[in-house]
Amino acid sequence: MANKKKSAAKKSFLALFASALSSIWKFLAKIFGSSIRFIARGARDLDPEHHRDGAALLVLLLSLAAFAGTWFHADNLVGRNLYSLFYGAFGRIGICAPLVLLYFAIRLFRKPDDKHVTGRITVGTLTLLVSATGLAHLLNGSLGAINPTGATAIRNGGGLLGYWIAKPLVALMTSLLAYPLLFAIFLFGILIITATPLSKIGIRIKVIAIWLWSKRPARNDEDFEISDTPPFESPVVAWNQETDDEIDEHEFDEEFTVEIPRQPLDAQLKEAPKSERRPEQLLLTSDVKYELPSQDLLRVGPAAKAKSKVNDSVVASLTEVFKQFEIDAQVTGFMRGPTVTRYEVELGNAVKVERITALSKNISYAVASSEVRILSPIPGKSAVGIEIPNADREIVALGDVMRSSVAGLDHHPMLVALGKDVEGNFVCANLAKMPHLLVAGATGAGKSSMINAMITSILMRATPDDVRLILIDPKRVELTAYEGIPHLITPIITNPKKAADALTWVVREMDL
Repeated sequence: MANKKKSAAKKSFLALFASALSSIWKFLAKIFGSSIRFIARGARDLDPEHHRDGAALLVLLLSLAAFAGTWFHADNLVGRNLYSLFYGAFGRIGICAPLVLLYFAIRLFRKPDDKHVTGRITVGTLTLLVSATGLAHLLNGSLGAINPTGATAIRNGGGLLGYWIAKPLVALMTSLLAYPLLFAIFLFGILIITATPLSKIGIRIKVIAIWLWSKRPARNDEDFEISDTPPFESPVVAWNQETDDEIDEHEFDEEFTVEIPRQPLDAQLKEAPKSERRPEQLLLTSDVKYELPSQDLLRVGPAAKAKSKVNDSVVASLTEVFKQFEIDAQVTGFMRGPTVTRYEVELGNAVKVERITALSKNISYAVASSEVRILSPIPGKSAVGIEIPNADREIVALGDVMRSSVAGLDHHPMLVALGKDVEGNFVCANLAKMPHLLVAGATGAGKSSMINAMITSILMRATPDDVRLILIDPKRVELTAYEGIPHLITPIITNPKKAADALTWVVREMDL
């Protein structure tokens, strides 16, 4: 009986002790879990940039430790282990590992949000690593590099990675084919890093050649003759001293009209007019002589057409529409432009202009064009104008506009060629008179062609001392050909963030 009581007391003590241990364990676990959750909640509340900076700092510390171990052979635990890791894994290529880590650390610091580019560069780097270690193992010597006898042979080649790459290749296709294959993979890695498709290799090589040519050393001063022509001085627009209160309100009562001289309708075919003068060479302040390109570099376009069969067909269609709706009107002539022709319609007595404008949809249907524009009336004429796009459009060459009298009589370096108007007259514009310029249009409207014409016009007329350019091309398509021109303040900007910085700098310079 006494033994049973002792056994029951012992069991109750053990149960109490186990319960106490369980309570202590749960208490410690609760404290530890609460601490971890508090720290994790604080980490989640950190700015995402702090997370990225922490990762970049970790990679930077790893690169510094790799430099100490692989380059300077630091005699410590970290240095020895990193040396064994990089040289054991990558062989002689392991000496480049600290540089690669340093590059990625700097990139994470400078461009933390550019994940797409960072991922592409990472893939390209891995491709280079695979091919370079394989080549290093093959170039190490004989088959002993493929069948190493120890760690020393592996380190002297491409490491374990190079061994795993080179041995199967040599076994499958012999070293004669393994070399070109690995070299091709190496070049492919370079194309991935530089984002260069195979179809654009020639263009990239040309751009690099132009850039290297622009960076060539300057020649001696005696090779140049400084022009006596004074540097161009930008004209200052006169300030309007008249206030709003001094303007007569009755000046705006009458309709604004512009007198346009009547042009003969049977104009003969003629070549584009040529200017006898060309822009003068302006004085440079530096020791580099920039010669304005010759206008002979620009091609001459085809002669302008005065009329075509399409115009005769449109005149017949308009006459038929007027006849169907019993309107006393007739087409008296037309003025053909490169893309649009303006047809002049004279109305009979007591015929309202509104009867013509009401037929816009019928005219569009008759001439099979949805872009019909009616001028009622043509400014300066007693006639209604109907502008219809040409079915046989003409190409306007930049060389014709630059050789025209309009461009030849204006020697401003910021004059740019725009093309021809609806009457076939050459049109140029002075960018110095435009504080801001917005170029907009639908796809295929010619925005890119206009931008290229503007830049080419400036390069043909202005030296780097007259005009400096900042080109921004995030798509890396339109402005690649201008890489390396001496007018650039900075290389062509493709990063949107750098574009914002460049525009901020320009605004700051203009405010000074």
